[in-house]
Amino acid sequence: MQIVYRPKFVREFKRFPREIQELVAQKEEIFYRDPFDPRLKTHKLRGRLYGFYAFWMDYRRRIIFYFATPEIAYFVAIGGREIYD
Repeated sequence: MQIVYRPKFVREFKRFPREIQELVAQKEEIFYRDPFDPRLKTHKLRGRLYGFYAFWMDYRRRIIFYFATPEIAYFVAIGGREIYD
């Protein structure tokens, strides 16, 4: 699995403290092995985000992504529930 970071994701990621960035790295390791690992709680999105997926980093934060191909995922946004708006 290849992960490509969209510019918005990179900007949002840089705003987080080091502890959260390390959590992202841990979750990314799991995602790299299996995007649908139960620990990530990966789910399809609906409405205007139809075609996208999200997974949990922790109770408050999510990562939105989509599959360009079965082997390439684009990370689009990271943050709290406001990223769904």
